[in-house]
Amino acid sequence: MGIYLVSIGAQEWLDGDAEEGGKGTLASALDEELARRGLAPYESVPEAAAFVRGSGLSFEEKLVPAMRGFDALCREHLSPRERELLDWSVLVPFSLEEEIRLPLASAYADETVIAGAPEVLALAQRLAAVIGLPVEAIPEACDNLDLTMWFLDGPAEETAAARPGPWSEDLDTAFYVALYLRAAQHSVRRGCPMTYC
Repeated sequence: MGIYLVSIGAQEWLDGDAEEGGKGTLASALDEELARRGLAPYESVPEAAAFVRGSGLSFEEKLVPAMRGFDALCREHLSPRERELLDWSVLVPFSLEEEIRLPLASAYADETVIAGAPEVLALAQRLAAVIGLPVEAIPEACDNLDLTMWFLDGPAEETAAARPGPWSEDLDTAFYVALYLRAAQHSVRRGCPMTYC
């Protein structure tokens, strides 16, 4: 059990029944809100990729570490408005000037907050720069808890010893910076939505 951050394929997003874990109602409500804002509907969702470890075609990570340090980092370096952008329950691969709040229950809240991956990516890149995260050293393909295991099973500690810096002083915080960074990158690269389950 636990909280996972995962990518969503077209069938689950566009046709899925909410009672069966699908997002069809959410997709329709999002398209209505996009139309109200004068934006095109989000219809180009890719099919879920067959799992091939290390392919980078799917995304699945588990939120294990405590978030206290990440919350403190955000409070220190982001404005309240920017922090709200990181409080999403669904990430979409296109730009949104402001998040969309829908009165639909999400996995862990009474409403669904949708943010644009380009905006989240920009914030994650800023936080990565603040802590000196060695982005090139962390897993890029996050399709089978690769990032989670990198931080929990030793490689992060080994890299921290070899490349110390602010990031290495709190690996839990570094994990969440890396998670938001890789999730936003994946969403933009694959053109897929992301959500918690």
